[in-house]
Amino acid sequence: MKLSIIVPVYNREIYVVSTLRSLLRQRDDADLDIIVVDDGSTDSSVEAVRAIMREASCIRLFQQANQGVANARNTGLKQLLPQTELVSFLDSDDVSPAGRFKAGLPLFAADPALELTYSLMTRVDLMDDETLQPAPGGAGPTVRGVSLSAGIFRRALIDRTGAFDEEFRQGEDADYLLRIFETSPKHIFPDTVAVYYRRHPGNLTKQRDVAVREYLRVIQKSLRRRKADPSRRPVEGLFEIRRPAEW
Repeated sequence: MKLSIIVPVYNREIYVVSTLRSLLRQRDDADLDIIVVDDGSTDSSVEAVRAIMREASCIRLFQQANQGVANARNTGLKQLLPQTELVSFLDSDDVSPAGRFKAGLPLFAADPALELTYSLMTRVDLMDDETLQPAPGGAGPTVRGVSLSAGIFRRALIDRTGAFDEEFRQGEDADYLLRIFETSPKHIFPDTVAVYYRRHPGNLTKQRDVAVREYLRVIQKSLRRRKADPSRRPVEGLFEIRRPAEW
């Protein structure tokens, strides 16, 4: 089963190689298509990606002027291959744990009606970029948090959901997940860690005033969708949405 993974990049030269290495080490577990979308980086992110592409034909790089992460993800969606059956995402400063796809992909093979799996995330304050594991004492809590990287999505579900909402400066991932879960897709919640979420000074969620405002808009849009379409269901208890101060 072809698995396409969309990796938006903006000024992540110090992290993106580790991110891509964490995917490439799982090539024996999945038929990978890694779609890297550089969103107008002004550092050496593109050069870093091109260097690792020389050893990995499964990485495809697309460049565009800076238009924001939602637009970059939409660019990635437009580049899905005709043979892509499954879709996932990984931010360019995060790490995909070894065995993540080996654990997740057989669930889809076993059940053709399964539309998505949504696993756990571990927040990491200190990552060992050689082993691609949290450094001793560097791992924070493991939760079912708001993370596109925690999901593996059937291609048909992605096509049905459509594009990311580019009006959001932040929170477009939460909005997308709510749009998916409101439709009650057939899903499984594996208790495996799907992503190491790396915390560092450049995280967008550090912009607390913006994050609060945007997540309030996410909830407001969900309420409006469900009011307009009663077949959409409330999404409760599936993942944690915390105030940035609690992260």
